[in-house]
Amino acid sequence: MTLMTTSTTAPGLPFTKGHGTQNDFVLVPDLDGTRDLSADLVRRLADRRSGIGGDGVIRVVRTAHATEPEVQALAGQADWFMDYRNADGSVAQMCGNGTRVFAAYLAREGLETRPDFAIATRAGIKHVRTTPIGYAVNLGPWRLEDPAQAAAEGFTAVVSAAGIPDLPGLRVDLGNPHTVVVLPPDIDLADLDLSSAPVVAPVPPAGTNVEFVRAVGPGQLAMRVHERGVGETRSCGTGAVAAALAVRWWEGPSQDTAVWTVDVPGGRLTVTVESDETVELAGPAALVADGIFTD
Repeated sequence: MTLMTTSTTAPGLPFTKGHGTQNDFVLVPDLDGTRDLSADLVRRLADRRSGIGGDGVIRVVRTAHATEPEVQALAGQADWFMDYRNADGSVAQMCGNGTRVFAAYLAREGLETRPDFAIATRAGIKHVRTTPIGYAVNLGPWRLEDPAQAAAEGFTAVVSAAGIPDLPGLRVDLGNPHTVVVLPPDIDLADLDLSSAPVVAPVPPAGTNVEFVRAVGPGQLAMRVHERGVGETRSCGTGAVAAALAVRWWEGPSQDTAVWTVDVPGGRLTVTVESDETVELAGPAALVADGIFTD
């Protein structure tokens, strides 16, 4: 595998590397939908030793050229589709930090010139707006999994990880699945061993991202995350949103905090719960390298 300056004549696969709070991605332009982005190619691109390295791979394609009919149907609402793949090659619905990096790429390439625009994902349309520090993405409505059990018992899952006992978790759906755990005072967030996937019961049929959370102060959380198909990452945008929503729900009707600060190992994200109960994620996005992948 070699890296070189992007050129229209160089053989191989053009790419851009970007990150949002150090949640990093390999972006592959495929504007007309002619490139085969196989699971094996995704794994090679995302490999941190023999590839470019990233928590995921994003194919940049016109929505009209998406392979899924339900995504193609969104072409009238959004010109561009964020085709997101986890580092293990599996297909994912969307990615919160990835949406901001995707937006930054569209803007840099002149594919989007408006300050506010929509993008298509497998989880539907996401609305993006430009901010002084990056981008904010309205992730739309969210839902609590198994609300009846949550109301009756206060949790919807039991989570265990290396060296920690079973802890209650709350499952939150943001178009992709999350399970949020608030750590008790005797377990330090920094001491968690997330080198292997936490065990979640009952087992979610599509897997789940797992967020471990510590309340820092009113409206402020610290978080670490183990992402399905990836492992521990430096940040997870939808995970930060899930964490804020879960803590807000656990704190009950008296909790009227609408804006949350979530600190992750890679930086800081802002979560805003809108009056219509949709939710917005805001934070930085950086494009750090361009090149050609050959192997």
